Amino acid sequence: MKVGTALVAPTIDAIGEAARRIEDAGYDSVITPEAGHDPFLPLMIIAEHTKRLHFGTGVAIAFPRSPFVTAQMAWDLQRYSGGRFILGLGTQVKGHNERRYSTPWPSPPGPRMREYILCLKAIFKTFQSGARPDYQGKHYQFTLISPFFSPGANENGHVPIYISAVNRYNCKLVGELCDGIRMHGFNTLKYTNEIIIPAIKEGCEKAGRKFSDIDIVGGAFVITGRNEEEIEKAKGPVRQQLSFYASTRAYFPVLEVHGWQDVGAELFRLSMEGKWGEMANAMTDDMLEEFAVIAPYDQLADKLKQRYAGLVTTLDFGFGVRTAEQQEALTSIVQELKKA
Repeated sequence: MKVGTALVAPTIDAIGEAARRIEDAGYDSVITPEAGHDPFLPLMIIAEHTKRLHFGTGVAIAFPRSPFVTAQMAWDLQRYSGGRFILGLGTQVKGHNERRYSTPWPSPPGPRMREYILCLKAIFKTFQSGARPDYQGKHYQFTLISPFFSPGANENGHVPIYISAVNRYNCKLVGELCDGIRMHGFNTLKYTNEIIIPAIKEGCEKAGRKFSDIDIVGGAFVITGRNEEEIEKAKGPVRQQLSFYASTRAYFPVLEVHGWQDVGAELFRLSMEGKWGEMANAMTDDMLEEFAVIAPYDQLADKLKQRYAGLVTTLDFGFGVRTAEQQEALTSIVQELKKA
């Protein structure tokens, strides 16, 4: 089992230091989220400060960036890192696209993401081979380039494309067109087994691809510590984060599989009223157990393997490291997981 994690750091020096620490801990990959910061900018620093670690966006919001803009950044990161870059994309929801990113939302996102990926693949093909650009879709086109504007062939020309997918359409899209899925943290084993995996297999069948060729990246929230007192303290922030996701209607299907749709409706109401502080109370202990793996350091690897062995090919997990003791615990956990 490969092991990946996320990186958030406030300065250039901190990014480099954190990336080296993650590589030294034995992780296979690291991602940078688009949460208050651009996800691409830190990746050049990660590329420069590491030798083995793969890295990528987890995820970059697609529609505010044209396919060509995204393709240029991906191509350069792949070249400069010697083939260690992974492009992770997501759609986000209508409200955030229109009101936060100032991006039009002219139609349902799934078919547009499908075209976006096809357009990216066409651009990469032209970059690598010099083929005449000829992609024309309903929403995107790539029909013009001159040698001056082409970066040229890349020794590591294949850019793996992953998408964050929750609904059936996008999960089928993973199987049809993508190298992997980056499953959202707001997910459960029940939803994964009943909705996500069957949809990916359906997409694979449609495209004549093998399911085994798809990298299934997933993992739960992790609540851990040295003892029960630290674990109880760590539950609060996770409840808050889960309540935010559960208030978003795009994620209601996950709740519905468990019969928790009323919780989603109540959380949506509270979010519309700006009562963010009250929302965590709606996340019960039973819900926390479904969305998170809860264990002390010395039991965490076993619990993660029990839940995800045979299901994911890359386990996405991590926890905040602020002390040498925590770094030592994390390194031990990663090494144990890589034996799976």
